[in-house]
Amino acid sequence: MTTTIDSILHEHRLFVPPQAFAAAARIKSRAELAALQHQADQDHEAFWAGLAQQEITWQRPFQSILDSSRAPHYAWFKDGLLNVSYNCLDRHLPERGEKTAIVFEGEQGDVQRLTYAELHREVCRFANTLKRLGITSGDRVVIYLPMIPEAVIAMQACARIGAIHSVVFGGFSADSLRDRIEDAGARMLITADGGHRGGKIVELKAAADKALAKGCPSIESVLVYRRTGHEIAMQDGRDVWWHEAIAKATAQCPPEWVGSEHPLFLLYTSGSTGKPKGIQHSSGGYLLGAITTMKWVFDIRDDDLFWCTADVGWITGHTYVAYGPLAVGATLLMYEGAPTVPDAGRFWDICARHKVSIFYTAPTAIRALMKLGDAFPTAHDLSSLRLLGTVGEPINPEAWMWYHRVIGHERCPIVDTWWQTETGCHMLAPIPGAVATKPGSCTLPLPGIVADVVDEQGNSITMPDQGGHLVIKKPWPSMLRTIWGDDARYVSTYWGKFDGKYYLAGDSARRDADGYFWIMGRADDVIKVSGHRLGTMEIESALVAHPRVAEAAVVGRPHDIKGEAIFAYVVLRGSRPVGGVDEALTRELRDWVGEQIGAIAKPDDIRYADNLPKTRSGKIMRRLLRTLASGQAITQDTSTLENEGILLQLQGKA
Repeated sequence: MTTTIDSILHEHRLFVPPQAFAAAARIKSRAELAALQHQADQDHEAFWAGLAQQEITWQRPFQSILDSSRAPHYAWFKDGLLNVSYNCLDRHLPERGEKTAIVFEGEQGDVQRLTYAELHREVCRFANTLKRLGITSGDRVVIYLPMIPEAVIAMQACARIGAIHSVVFGGFSADSLRDRIEDAGARMLITADGGHRGGKIVELKAAADKALAKGCPSIESVLVYRRTGHEIAMQDGRDVWWHEAIAKATAQCPPEWVGSEHPLFLLYTSGSTGKPKGIQHSSGGYLLGAITTMKWVFDIRDDDLFWCTADVGWITGHTYVAYGPLAVGATLLMYEGAPTVPDAGRFWDICARHKVSIFYTAPTAIRALMKLGDAFPTAHDLSSLRLLGTVGEPINPEAWMWYHRVIGHERCPIVDTWWQTETGCHMLAPIPGAVATKPGSCTLPLPGIVADVVDEQGNSITMPDQGGHLVIKKPWPSMLRTIWGDDARYVSTYWGKFDGKYYLAGDSARRDADGYFWIMGRADDVIKVSGHRLGTMEIESALVAHPRVAEAAVVGRPHDIKGEAIFAYVVLRGSRPVGGVDEALTRELRDWVGEQIGAIAKPDDIRYADNLPKTRSGKIMRRLLRTLASGQAITQDTSTLENEGILLQLQGKA
């Protein structure tokens, strides 16, 4: 029985850290990084304890480090008391009170700046408002807002009083919102009349009303922020305008000191394969992961303007918008709208006008903007950029090279980060001043992270370029604590396969001869072709390397002889073939893949479309593609698609 995954992608380009960057970096060399890693290897618990003492302001210092007595329900620093909002705001006020904390730009061009002192004041006022409306420590509050500063204010206010927030992405449907409210047992919903996205108003309050009309008996009050100003319905006795609610609130709110293991937030993963999972994160361990990775991976400086393009409805927006940048006293940028309004140069225009120095976005956004040509980024002065990052899924080498060449002008290191909602922060990523990068590789585990690639029996795979299961072998502070209300599901999902020994990431990966990790896709996305187990990401990368291809998504479909056939969805640079069919180009692409990585990986079918089916966050709905490839009826919820009309093209009907 084959227990490894065949690697068919070979990438040999290597980019060493620029000398000027490394000289000014926090970690300046591979030797310095090795010393830090050695410290972690010598005493795993003491390593994390030292960082927790150094990086977090504790109201009561912790005495214990790691409690494994209920493993895999691990607890870190559990007898220490802290407050996350205090660590993000109050401790910066003496030296950074007048420093800009948030630069906000709306899709319509409005710009707002908040200093740390101003942000602290607004968080305290809103925290007092929450308390006046009956919210106390441990209560759940659901936040359903646009990408505006008030989303961060609401999250920080919840943290300040010990309430547990659960942010729901503004692109989710009413049914998805209802499911999350009911699972969390939330007492309050915070929303807005709407938001601006793609030149249109996103009707958030209407969706919230629809969700509440279908259930949610635990909700006692709804706070509504006025963002768009369009007319909405308000229910007497339940709905309260944000601006009216905070009008009499004072600007001083002492923080609620909570235990390190106190839940900071719940964040629900997609429910496309069943009931959504409420990933529960702690306060102390999560905060430590956010701080250390801001410093290690982003090499954050006091004068940086840091822009992570993720919405706060996702874990990336939690760790690298709402918490990480503020915890280290940085200035962050928030943008409300779409990257192509009024044109495909919006991201680059924002970078140029605001002098962004660190830019962190998803490979899907990079590929979509790459497809539209170099003219948009080259029209803007991107000289302020010093570091680039990617997050969300593996980035194919050609997109990496475009990012490096066109956006970074071959002088900005690229940090390709692997992590998950469940891990809380970066796990595998290059330290930009110390680690040479390879296009498409997330490189090496960070200090204190013990990662491995194992076969079906849990044995380490020592052969280079043989893929298997990505696992984490030791607990780490920012790890999820459980699935809200379902400990058994937590244990079976993440720890069951290898009898509790390892955390199972659910991704397949390989290591090359240099020990670099390469993510090969989700483990359930592996295609079994004629006895060979192939990772979809490598086939996608080969397709995108063709000069006519902008994006590709590969899935498997049942095949009587081979077991599975390779089905590719392709987005071209330029126009789509009439009717979605071009036999000559299909032959050319199949031959191209054969030349790049071998005949076994040639797609059996190629279908062309103007775009791939993505959520508003940029995530490709691969399960939907598998359904279409197999000819089955679509039963998945498609309400979160950016463009539902693309389904006809994907079905070959347009």
